[in-house]
Amino acid sequence: MAEAQAVQAIRITLPDGSVREYGRPVSGAQVAADIGPGLAKAALAVRIDGAMKDLATVLDRDARLAIVTAKDDDALELIRHDAAHVMAQAVQELYPGTQVTIGPAIENGFYYDFARAEPFTPEDLEKIEARMAEIVDRDLPIQREVWDRQEAINFFKDQGEHYKAQIIEELPEDEVISIYRQGDWLDLCVGPHLPSTGKLPKAFKLLKLAGAYWRGDSRNEMLQRIYGTAWADKKQLAAHLEMLEEAEKRDHRRIGREMDLFHLQEEAAGSVFWHDKGWTLYRLCESYMRRRLRDGGYTEVKTPQLADRALWEASGHWEKFRENMFTTVTDAEETLALKPMNCPCHVQIFRQGLKSYRDLPLRMAEFGACHRNEPSGALHGLMRVRAFTQDDAHIFCTEDQINAEAKRFCDLLLSVYRDFGFEDVIIKFADRPEVRAGSDAVWDKAETALKSAVEEVGLSYEYNPGDGAFYGPKLDFVLRDAIGRDWQCGTFQADFVLPERLDANYIGEDGAKHRPVMLHRAILGSLERFIGVMIEHYAGRFPLWLAPVQAVVATIVSDADDYAKEVLAALEAAGLRAEIDLRNEKINYKVREHSHAKVPVMFVAGRREAEDRTISVRRLGSDKQEIQPLADAIASLARDARPPYPPYEADTPS
Repeated sequence: MAEAQAVQAIRITLPDGSVREYGRPVSGAQVAADIGPGLAKAALAVRIDGAMKDLATVLDRDARLAIVTAKDDDALELIRHDAAHVMAQAVQELYPGTQVTIGPAIENGFYYDFARAEPFTPEDLEKIEARMAEIVDRDLPIQREVWDRQEAINFFKDQGEHYKAQIIEELPEDEVISIYRQGDWLDLCVGPHLPSTGKLPKAFKLLKLAGAYWRGDSRNEMLQRIYGTAWADKKQLAAHLEMLEEAEKRDHRRIGREMDLFHLQEEAAGSVFWHDKGWTLYRLCESYMRRRLRDGGYTEVKTPQLADRALWEASGHWEKFRENMFTTVTDAEETLALKPMNCPCHVQIFRQGLKSYRDLPLRMAEFGACHRNEPSGALHGLMRVRAFTQDDAHIFCTEDQINAEAKRFCDLLLSVYRDFGFEDVIIKFADRPEVRAGSDAVWDKAETALKSAVEEVGLSYEYNPGDGAFYGPKLDFVLRDAIGRDWQCGTFQADFVLPERLDANYIGEDGAKHRPVMLHRAILGSLERFIGVMIEHYAGRFPLWLAPVQAVVATIVSDADDYAKEVLAALEAAGLRAEIDLRNEKINYKVREHSHAKVPVMFVAGRREAEDRTISVRRLGSDKQEIQPLADAIASLARDARPPYPPYEADTPS
């Protein structure tokens, strides 16, 4: 009998490798209590064989078990999901008749979409937040229940929750219908959740209101979305709110207006109107990248904006990307598409003429103007646009050349980022997505090649499962800005699919035709977005080499006007971008105005400076000024303004 019980014992393996045996099914909460009262009190959930589950989940088989507490990174998603549910309960208690729809955890927070005839107000957010704190204090147990499908549909319809009923009706027939109940309130959810509302830290804040279409479809009714943030403790919340406050100050749209860089308007939604200063910044970035590409062994090409749908069908983009493409039909009933990316067109250039293995690797770059039909609600300044330019390139090579090209690219990319002031770069490796082109054998080959390449380069990376492009795995390069936010910009993708689909080949050493590997790569990504990131990273105070206006010559008195014009001419002769301010305004007013416009240096000229051939130099952010001989001041400024990768002659925009 004892032997039979030993055979049936459930073995629970803990993260430290120790094993606990139980003669009967046991809950995660009981295991935590057996380990110690401190852990039992701190426990929020469990990971069973790596999958997050409710603390009350019963284990009836051998398994690996980890107890999740607020100290674990993945506890944040759990906390934010519960904050969304507590918010929804608070809303329905305060505003009966409001329907709840969908409320997920998102990066840094959560949201819930509500159907309510009367609009919410900022004052409502304060009331909802206060009620959320009350619900936490009630310490309501959160319990999972499994319901019959039709019973759940009928229940929600009877409650007037038509959106919830629709969600259940659209679920697969074999889907388990799980309901989470907290006190008398309940919601449809797959979970997991905290064991009670009292376990939710009072480290949450409701942030803003927004509109959102049901199911994200503009043909559906508009709902009201409430965004919030939630953290493991109040210290983390305070740090995040401080970051949000700083981010608001750095908003590239506001700074763009202050510096007169660009604007956007409804008549061209998702397209940028670059003003002269903004276009100078744009061309500085483009010129810098062009120099780096030229010295990096790339040839530059230019491909058409419009291409027949037949090309996009052949490449696979028509099937996978059609809804994001702008199209037009000609009088001859040809369907043309504005290119959303450059890769199929680059293959067309590669296919012109016979290519030999001696021609590889062939590195083809383009500052390609692309258009994508982004939803209007997703557009956001320079960060999300419909018309943009990529610093795009494609490398056609052999399989044996992937590692060397990956190393060469990573070295170039990291050097470029350092020049633009970004030292903290995260690399993410993304493998095959659920919807993809090409066979599993091709994907196995592409993933192995790319992973071994980055490992050979000696760079560490995070794993990002299922996020590859539809044609191949990829490395994504994420910049961390001055206030700790992450921005994905660069990418490197190994593609064995597109050369096959578009019939690209080269003649190998054996005299036979072979398919090249196509490496898709970008460093800045979209120039528009990268400039937006830089504006916020520097809060508009660009390094001198990137500043659209590097110096302003301002006069104290009109008697110095002629001298100021000489100073301006001398600055321009030294290759510096300068302006002059001869207005009949007090100098303090001029200083404030140009400081607000983030001009790095002011050369102030008065009668004494004109007589002595000197200049008073003020640097942005400093109250001090230094009087220098004019020639010395200009020579010093020219040295400071030299780009980190020097330009070729006549390569810098004036």
